[in-house]
Amino acid sequence: MKEDFYDILGISKNATETEIKKAYRKKAIEYHPDKNPGDKTAEEKFKKAAEAYEVLSDADKKARYDQYGHQAFEGGGFGGGGMNMDDIFSQFGDIFGGGFGGFSGFGGGGRQRRAKGSNLRIRVKLTLEEIANGVEKKIKVKRKIQAPGTTYKTCSTCNGAGQVTRITNTILGRMQTSSPCPACGGAGQAIDHRPADADAQGLKAIEETVSIKIPAGVEDGMQLKVAGKGNEASGNGIAGDLLVAIEEQEHSELQREGNNLHYDLYISFSEAVLGASREIDTVSGKVRIKIEDGVQSGKILRLRGKGIPSLNGYGKGDLLVHVNVWTPRALSKEQREFFEKMAKDDHFRPSPDSGDKSFFEKVKDMFS
Repeated sequence: MKEDFYDILGISKNATETEIKKAYRKKAIEYHPDKNPGDKTAEEKFKKAAEAYEVLSDADKKARYDQYGHQAFEGGGFGGGGMNMDDIFSQFGDIFGGGFGGFSGFGGGGRQRRAKGSNLRIRVKLTLEEIANGVEKKIKVKRKIQAPGTTYKTCSTCNGAGQVTRITNTILGRMQTSSPCPACGGAGQAIDHRPADADAQGLKAIEETVSIKIPAGVEDGMQLKVAGKGNEASGNGIAGDLLVAIEEQEHSELQREGNNLHYDLYISFSEAVLGASREIDTVSGKVRIKIEDGVQSGKILRLRGKGIPSLNGYGKGDLLVHVNVWTPRALSKEQREFFEKMAKDDHFRPSPDSGDKSFFEKVKDMFS
């Protein structure tokens, strides 16, 4: 099992934003690759700390993690997962000011800053059945890639370092500061040649089919991340990500409430009196249920495990069938005469017993 993000950073679940950042900075310094050259264990811990910080430093991602655990980031990911060193240095290079990530402050090892391409955002509509069972979608995406034939040369301003250093005299003495190269944006490279179909950055637009694995149990508004499927960057840069927003389509008969589903079943007065067998829709196909004779309108039948799977993998919700007795609005003369006679019959008079629950008790049971 994956290690808990809070344990990785050594903090509690009640840690503040400042405490989370401070804890990550401490771990990143301890396991930074420039401080631990060639140490694969330290590099792995460095990656884990960055992944934990990416999720816990974002209020929305942190809330999902607190609710669903690591399962919230599977199937393409809702935040962390599978971060490489380029992702880490690109995203969190500012947490140490000028001395982290792109411009190492640990022994002068120096890691060249790599530009990252822009992210792309799309929206994917899912049926309730797709959400319940999980689905793989193939989506056509327009993105920019490095145009074939584009060549690069070392930036003459920074000589490939990606940064420029300035020395200024202050009352405290000489001070040295580093910043991204203004000519190449920190990439250390400049375009030497580009084909006619490339833009000023040496990129060209293409349409690509991207496969997106969507886990069961996602909710409307959730966002998945497909790493590296955004726009590419020029030179030695890394590609941005494809952000996929989930849009849940309404079902014709089922209504979702968390992991539970609700179904309104209308039966005739005769079926309520005599009992019946009815076939209803679920997200996994049709099922037949038995309605006992004498059923009361408002009764809730619970079909366990027929709801939506929990995103964290802990079981499924239920399907709650709400029984509604349909009262006819128009009667024939014979039918009206029958019910007029039955109105005086004791069997047709309301007589709730101790076993009949009130509406509020039923609602309470539904959420217990």
